[in-house]
Amino acid sequence: MLCIKNGTIHTAVAPEPFTGDILIENGKIRAMGADLDIPAEAEILDAEGLFVYPGFVEAHCHIGLDGYGIGYEGMDYNEMNDIACPQMRGIDGVKAMDPAFAMAAEAGVTCVATGPGSANVLGGTFTAIKTVGCRVENMIVKEAVAMKCAFGENPKRCYKDKGNSTRMSTAAKLREMLFKAKEYGEKLAAAGDDVSKRPAFDMKLEALQPVLRGEMPLKAHAHATDDIFTALRIAREFGVKITLEHVTEGHLVAEELAKEHVPMAVGPTLTNASKFELRNKSWTTPGVLAAAGCQVSIITDSPVIPQQYLPLCAGLAVQAGMDPFAALQAITINPARHIGIEDRVGSLEVGKDADLVITDGSPFEISTKVRYVLIDGTVIKEA
Repeated sequence: MLCIKNGTIHTAVAPEPFTGDILIENGKIRAMGADLDIPAEAEILDAEGLFVYPGFVEAHCHIGLDGYGIGYEGMDYNEMNDIACPQMRGIDGVKAMDPAFAMAAEAGVTCVATGPGSANVLGGTFTAIKTVGCRVENMIVKEAVAMKCAFGENPKRCYKDKGNSTRMSTAAKLREMLFKAKEYGEKLAAAGDDVSKRPAFDMKLEALQPVLRGEMPLKAHAHATDDIFTALRIAREFGVKITLEHVTEGHLVAEELAKEHVPMAVGPTLTNASKFELRNKSWTTPGVLAAAGCQVSIITDSPVIPQQYLPLCAGLAVQAGMDPFAALQAITINPARHIGIEDRVGSLEVGKDADLVITDGSPFEISTKVRYVLIDGTVIKEA
């Protein structure tokens, strides 16, 4: 049992912080408030003069699949032999011992959604994991959080000589897979328990059934406004859930996007505009979308931006006009909601995982030092 005493607590769900204590037991937040009745056996961590935040959460990255310092031979985040491979599982490519995880955790990034890249029209499933551990099964928060799909220039570029040279063909290939999966699911349902009537097993179409049943969203890579609206249009056509990833030009159509009520993960912004669809990249994007009423997460897309710079990215959005509380939510509770694990992480509330970051100042300031990081109630950094 551990008690964090006298810290300035930022819950990420209430705008105003308060000074109080947090009691942690068995990896969970047991109690929180001022003047708690602390059991005699509790270890005390004095946080007076310090600031206590939820562990930071990333809604979209490739950490562990694109290894730190190991070059092309260690990259496992894009399957380049098949433009549509929904049967791939990000969890099978995660290198739990990748040094990038330790760097992330020490900076306060305690939970991430990681998975396939954007070369493919359908790339496979993302997984939500904590950033400590030597075996990925022991790091899982939620094994399959979303099905990656991609629009725009990446599928065109990667498969231009393999039958996909326009945005029209990208959209058509996604629709074709969804139509086939829908028909496959209908045949399975009609067959019931009669094995002889079931369609021949198809691993790709099986992998898409959770999407069509509404159990898992499409996770749509889309930078430009036209790609964003194509992604939304296809989701409506098939009645499936969707989240938008990158949303680089979202600030240009914020009012339209606010009508959609879908989660949006914005970034990576701390990079060069390396292709045409990034030409309108701006640090104002997350703030403009949040002000319009959208649910916004800020992402690094690591290793595009190293994972440990997630709070810095939020700070740069604040400098560009984003409300500081909205920016805090964009790296805590909003990404947790985005990937469907808000019942466990993303805010400081009784019953949630005891993932905390304790700092000597605002996490948005580059001069701020992370003093402690806890994951599941265990102190994994003390400085």
